[in-house]
Amino acid sequence: MKKLHLFIVKSYILPFILTFFVVLFILLMQFLWKYIDDLVGKGLEWYIIAELMLYTSASLVPMALPLAILLSSIMTFGNLGENYELVALKASGLSLQRIMRPLIITSIIISALAFYFSNVVLPVANLKMGALLWDVTQQKPALNIKAGVYYNGIEGYSIKVKSKDSETHTLEDIIIHDHTARMGSSKLITAKRGEMKMTEDERSLILTLYDGHSYDNMDPYPIKNNTNMLLRRLRFDEQTIRFDLNSFSLQRTDEELFKDHEQMLNLSQLAAAEDTIIKNMKERQQMVYAGVGARYFYGKHPEQLKDSMDSSSETLIAGYLDNKEGTAVPFSRNEKEDLFILNAAANQARNVKAYVSVSMKDAQYKKFSIIGHRIEWHRKFTISIACLILFFVGAPLGAIIRKGGLGMPVVMSVIFFLIYHVLSITGEKMAGEGIIEPYQGMWLATAVFVPIGIFLTYKSTTDSSLFDISLYLNFFNPFKKKD
Repeated sequence: MKKLHLFIVKSYILPFILTFFVVLFILLMQFLWKYIDDLVGKGLEWYIIAELMLYTSASLVPMALPLAILLSSIMTFGNLGENYELVALKASGLSLQRIMRPLIITSIIISALAFYFSNVVLPVANLKMGALLWDVTQQKPALNIKAGVYYNGIEGYSIKVKSKDSETHTLEDIIIHDHTARMGSSKLITAKRGEMKMTEDERSLILTLYDGHSYDNMDPYPIKNNTNMLLRRLRFDEQTIRFDLNSFSLQRTDEELFKDHEQMLNLSQLAAAEDTIIKNMKERQQMVYAGVGARYFYGKHPEQLKDSMDSSSETLIAGYLDNKEGTAVPFSRNEKEDLFILNAAANQARNVKAYVSVSMKDAQYKKFSIIGHRIEWHRKFTISIACLILFFVGAPLGAIIRKGGLGMPVVMSVIFFLIYHVLSITGEKMAGEGIIEPYQGMWLATAVFVPIGIFLTYKSTTDSSLFDISLYLNFFNPFKKKD
């Protein structure tokens, strides 16, 4: 029996490893196509790209792992059925559940490792990938001065050349607008030719100009209606300009700025962050209730309203203050004082409305933040459970179709995985928008696929011809017209 278990596990592990890396590679290529414009032409070092690909690959494991398990389980039992090995095992008295037992244990181990990965490794990978991807997308394109086009990549300068030799790095007919003085284009430099080279540390660009002129506006902001402007013109045979290129190097952002996002947290951190948000919401609600409570008249206490009025209205306010029963006091017979009261009440009503509106938006933001944290909390478990559920879908499915290789198993696995993925995305979107509870949205696909797995396991145990087309065609035979 141990030899049989070892044989089945070996038949399963190789397709699993192969399909896992193939799926991971396809998903990684999809990521590259998505961000190809942000990666090309920025002079990034190879190790920066490799580091980004490593973190991205880790973040794609939750999607690649369930598909690899589904495909490899279909291929394994499809090969066993196609080679009549599954028939021989059943003929020897072994049930399908007994044959699947070593792979069930293997799938449980993989699911446990998937949970550990999603809870410990994945948050770190998401944090490093998010920070590095932000740095790469914000990186300036590499220095590339083209002929006939103004280049504005170097801060404070606009450079245009008529021709450029890429091999000798020589330039012809150079025009440089200097904006470093922050007074507009107050300085202009022209030269017939020049040479361009980088320093050894590649932090500066040295541009040597030959046979040129420098025009410096000495009075960039002349007095109005004064048409006379001071201009200094210098001719030079050789001049050297040093450009700082530190802005072209990759600036690494502090990862602490991204660590509070829910995708960068593990289970304990998600629970702590959710408690903090709920506590802040309650404190804000108490502040709102205290600010616009019933003890305020027109949104402002009479004592505060009295301080904002002039002495001519003190008699009217005293009447409000003397009203111990809290009932409304009629307006005075002074039209000016009545108008002042109405304007003050309207202003206070607008202030209260604005305050409540801002508070409601803040509460809404915190509400969706709590939903996001709960979604990520459930995601830690759904990834590992998905590996186990899809095995119980793929293994009996492969035993039913009895086809190995990359033909029918790939088609069936893609169909089932697309259904599972669509259900997962739909449930997550509905939960994220507050339509359903987070646990309902995150476990929607699992709830649908558990009955499917039970049904397929039952059908494969009873040797049902589930995909035999003739079986379904025979159903219509009694309805055919007799000759």
